[in-house]
Order: sequence, then C-alpha cells, then structure tokens
Amino acid sequence: MTEPLISSYKKLLEKVKGILILQSAASVVHWDMETMMPPGAINLRSQQLALLSRIEHKMSTDPEIGKLLEEIMKRPEYDRLNAVQQRNVYLIKKNYDEQTKLPEDLVAEIAKQEAITVDVWKKAKTAKDFSMFKPKLEKLVDLKKKAAEILMAVKETATPYDALIDIYEPKMPSETINKIFGELREGLISLIEKCETAPKQPDVSILKHRVPIDMQRKISKTIAGFVGYDIESKEARGRIDETEHPFTTGYYDDVRVTTHYYEENFTSAIFSTLHECGHALYDQNLNPEWMFQPVGTPCSMGFHESQSRFVENIMGRSREFWIYFLPKLKKFTGNVLSNVDLDAFVFALNQVRPSKIRVEADEVTYGLHIIIRFNLEQDLLGGKITVTELPEVWNQSYKDYLGVDIENDSEGVMQDTHWASGLYGYFPSYTLGNVYSGQILAAMEKDLPEWKNQIAQGSFQDIRQWLIKNIHSYGDLYDPSDLLKKTSGEELSVKPYLNYLNQKYSKLYSF
Repeated sequence: MTEPLISSYKKLLEKVKGILILQSAASVVHWDMETMMPPGAINLRSQQLALLSRIEHKMSTDPEIGKLLEEIMKRPEYDRLNAVQQRNVYLIKKNYDEQTKLPEDLVAEIAKQEAITVDVWKKAKTAKDFSMFKPKLEKLVDLKKKAAEILMAVKETATPYDALIDIYEPKMPSETINKIFGELREGLISLIEKCETAPKQPDVSILKHRVPIDMQRKISKTIAGFVGYDIESKEARGRIDETEHPFTTGYYDDVRVTTHYYEENFTSAIFSTLHECGHALYDQNLNPEWMFQPVGTPCSMGFHESQSRFVENIMGRSREFWIYFLPKLKKFTGNVLSNVDLDAFVFALNQVRPSKIRVEADEVTYGLHIIIRFNLEQDLLGGKITVTELPEVWNQSYKDYLGVDIENDSEGVMQDTHWASGLYGYFPSYTLGNVYSGQILAAMEKDLPEWKNQIAQGSFQDIRQWLIKNIHSYGDLYDPSDLLKKTSGEELSVKPYLNYLNQKYSKLYSF
C-alpha cells in the first residue's frame, strides 16, 4: 500500500476522531439534562445543545473530509485497503454525504427544539395535558419532516420515514419491517389468547410488596455487578443514576445508565436496570482497537436493543436467574419477601396481560406496543395524520390491538420521551431487537447448551464473552442484516423468537 494512501487515510481518521469525541461530550450534556440539571436551566441548555450540534455539523461537513475521501477512493490501490479500513471510508462518506445536504441552521434548530420539547413534555405529562405539549411537538415534527425529506434524497430511500429509520437501522426499509411485524403480530395475538384463556394464572399480588428505595438501589448495584457492568471499582467506567425515563448513554470508557424506583413496584427498577446494563455492556465491549473510528460504534439500535432485551428478558426473566437471585433479593429486603415461592414469583414476573404502558409491558404483549408506534410514525411522517389527531388514533389503536382503554394522554400518547426527543424511526428497533434476540439465542445455545445452568449457579461470564465475541466486538463492521447472518447463519426471521416465546409460555401457563 502506498504512503500517500495511508497518509490520507490517517488524516481522515483524525478528522473523525474529533467528531466522535465531541459526540461523547454531548452525550454527557444530555445525561446531565435528564439527571442533574436544575429545572430553571432549560433555556441555557437548549442553546448549549444547539451550539454543540452546530459545531458537530461544521466538523462533519469540513470540506477537507470531502477532499480526503476523494483522494482515497480514486487511488488505484484503494482496493488494497483491508475490510475495516474500507468500512471506515464507507461510513465516513455516508455521513459526509448526508450531513453536507442538511443546512447547519436546521441542524441547530432541531437540537434546540428537542431540548425545549422534552422539557415541556415532562411538564405536560405531569399535568396530563396534551394541549401544553402539542405546539412544541408540532414544531419539532415539522423540523424533522424537513430533515427527512432532505435525507430521503441522499439516502435514496422510498419515503422520508425510511430515511429516519435508516439513522437507527441501516438498510431496513419500512416495507421489510411491515412484513416482519405483520408475521410477528399474528404469532403474538395467538399466544396472548392462549395465555389469557389458560386455566392456570399467576398470582401477581406477590409483586405488590413495598420495597424501600434505598434497598432497591442496592439491588440495582448487585444486578450491575452480576452482568459485569462495573460501577464501584477504582477502574469503573459506569454509573447508575435516576431519571423519569431510563436510558443509557456514553462511549467506551464512560457509559452511564439510569433507572427509576417505585416503592410499590420494585420489579420495575430490577428490569429497567437489567435492560440498561445490557445496553451498557455493548457500548463498553466494542473492539478497543477501533476506538475513535466509525467502525468502533454499535451496528444499529436494533442490535443494541437485542442486547438489552436479551439481558432483561431472556436471562433476567428466566427461572434460572431467579434460582440464583431470589435468595439475594430476600436478603436485601428482609422480611418483605421472605415467604415468596420461587415458581410463583417467576410466574408472576412473566404474567401476560395487555396493558397501557410500554416500559411495563410483558414480553409477549410488548411487540404490539411497538407496532402501534411504528404505524403512527409512518402515518405522521407520511402526512396521513396530524399531531392534533395523535391522541385519538393512539387511543383507538390501543383498544384495537390490546383491548385496553386509555384514560388520559399521560398514560397514552405522552408516555414515552422519544417523540419529544426527535427520535422518529427509533421505535421499530425495539421489536427488531426482540426478533434479533431470538435468532441470537438459537445460535448461542449451539455453543453454550448449558447457559441456563450457568445462570442458576450465578455466572454470566461465558454468556457475556459469547456476546462480546459474536456481536459486540464486530462494532459497525457490518450492516444489521449482514451481522445477523454472520451471528445466526440465517436471514431475518420471526420464527426463532416466536419459538422461544411459545416454548417458555406454554410451560409457564401449562397449555
């Protein structure tokens, strides 16, 4: 390989390194906004985020990046770059082409509006008043539509909504998602009916014990330690904080998770902590040799969700996990859970019951919550419905899909932060992650047939190493469909996930 080619490639990576460092700094500013920021600081914070976005956009659209890309790609020996180097060039060019089409003022305005809209969303949700939220949401939706239309042309997608999905799940068009979600919905509805009509039903009253928040904080720390998310040692690269809506943010050596605690619903914190720790493990275990390179980032949000859902549900709701962890839970809570039976507890944790709140939904009904949001996003970005109509369409969708009545917009259209945060196109990744997790589980069981026994004995080590080797360490070397095929040996399919659910719940519900 010639010196000019290598020299240009190194200069290109140095340019991108600065962008990735700035993004990591912005993530800490976002984290602070959700956890530590005083309520009166939102106006200043929105301007800070707008400026950071403007700086990032300037860095991403630096003409020098364009010149370096051209120099590298036109050289006759370009094909001699290895797979990692070529992937880096591809990812940098993709981002450069997209960002140079987006006006800097639009990027800054969106960032500012997102911060403002999130702040209003929190207040409107508390007040159960969608009318407070509506004007800010309308403005943000209009801004995102402008960006989507621009990105649609450069990404060469069929619709503006597909351009937004591509941000989180590259090369996964809504047409494909509609097909997968259609098959999944059929399977889920069938399973829900079997569970609801089964003679054997769980006693969920055992989950209503009040557990003090200080105890729950200790439980969360123990869970983090079990899965290998270090928040306590001198070399710790993580921490757990509290927020309205749990999330994970960070990069390699500084990855932070948040959770929430409710005295009357102690399992909420347990599963949100498991979920977010699954995300954190992915971010912390990317290939360290690729730090500050585009290839050293997660494959997609769908794959990110596959890791969080694996830790939360496939492992965290398994009987084997509670063989190990229930005695610890009893020790933490003293007399509160002393008389709780293992199998009754596991059955209660896995109750299948249509509900209103996505983040509290069981494994089986969860997919329907996402399908509803996916449908609404398609229609909203496609101009078929307006922001004004969102609450009504939302409420009817919940009646049609889950058979529940929404009493107010805080438990309805305002329950999630995503639309206030401008994350249109993100929701499908949750259920795609569930589907991926089924295929990942099927592949892992071939290599680790004793994984459940290991969990029961209190060890997550082999499982974590398998996930690192087969998913985390690949970073963004492949598009999602290619990584899925490499990991599982198969194309995207709902069958393994539905098989997992049917096997598990037929045993729990005895049908």
